[in-house]
Amino acid sequence: MDYALGIDIGGTNTVFGIIDKSGNVLKKKSILTFGQGPVKELLDRLFHDVYVWESEIKNEVKLAGIGIGVPNGNYHTGMINPNPPNLGISWGSLDLVETVKHYRNVPVIITNDANAAALGEMHFGAAKGMRDFVLITLGTGLGSGIVVNGDLLYGHDGSAGELGHIILEENGPKCKCGKYGCLEMYVSAKGLDRAVKEFKNNHPDDTFLAGLPDKNVNGKEMDDAYDRGEDMAIEIYSYIGSMLGKGLAQAAILLSPEAFIFYGGISKAGDRLLKTALTSMNENVLDHQKGRITLKLSELPDGDACILGATSLIWDEIKK
Repeated sequence: MDYALGIDIGGTNTVFGIIDKSGNVLKKKSILTFGQGPVKELLDRLFHDVYVWESEIKNEVKLAGIGIGVPNGNYHTGMINPNPPNLGISWGSLDLVETVKHYRNVPVIITNDANAAALGEMHFGAAKGMRDFVLITLGTGLGSGIVVNGDLLYGHDGSAGELGHIILEENGPKCKCGKYGCLEMYVSAKGLDRAVKEFKNNHPDDTFLAGLPDKNVNGKEMDDAYDRGEDMAIEIYSYIGSMLGKGLAQAAILLSPEAFIFYGGISKAGDRLLKTALTSMNENVLDHQKGRITLKLSELPDGDACILGATSLIWDEIKK
């Protein structure tokens, strides 16, 4: 039995799994990335588990290749582009393909994590049957994978799709990329932290806000507060959703997608976030686009979209 190893390296967590040609996830695990630490430390931990899995699988198996989705991953070069905002300095300008081949000398293909998730949704999830859509990852940061006429849009140098770094406010908060007012500073896990801190400053007497931390705000706690009618939770999601909608409108005007599909931890807020985002987007697109673009959530289990999409690159390469 041939299988591929799919890896989704995020700013906070790394998900990896053994996947067969039909898209069945045979084994899967999530570990902390510790993205500010050495790359080797993460890969040592990851491949230790992979070796254990291989010893446990009774049938004769063959590793066909390794597909990796990673922030700033460049499909054309196999490198991680310089200064990935949500990973440490040791990741910048890293030849990840050759680094991984030290662990297993098989074909290795990398791409941006959002690109990989877009492929996963196109083959197995919410984008099945679509040829023009944008996959938005809402995690530590905000990434995007753009599919046009059924193909991923890589751009001239392989770095297309950085929707998280379009500028929403000229004098907005400084992003780790070095610019100010990037979309992901408003819509992401760190965007949620920033919004909570700002609302705390503006509403010092609010007891709900006082009970929230300034960092690593729990999204489930926010969802529950929204559902029980906490005014500040509703206002925070309304604010974040409005900013998201403005960013989506810019992408919609440029790309005219059938849908935006959302994947990642913050997207679990669902309609609490996306209802306002849809209204905001429709207020800011061109007249002929109003009401014609849908917002959808991933239809795949947590962590599956990226690893499924990453391994699909391996199967496609084998077919060539």
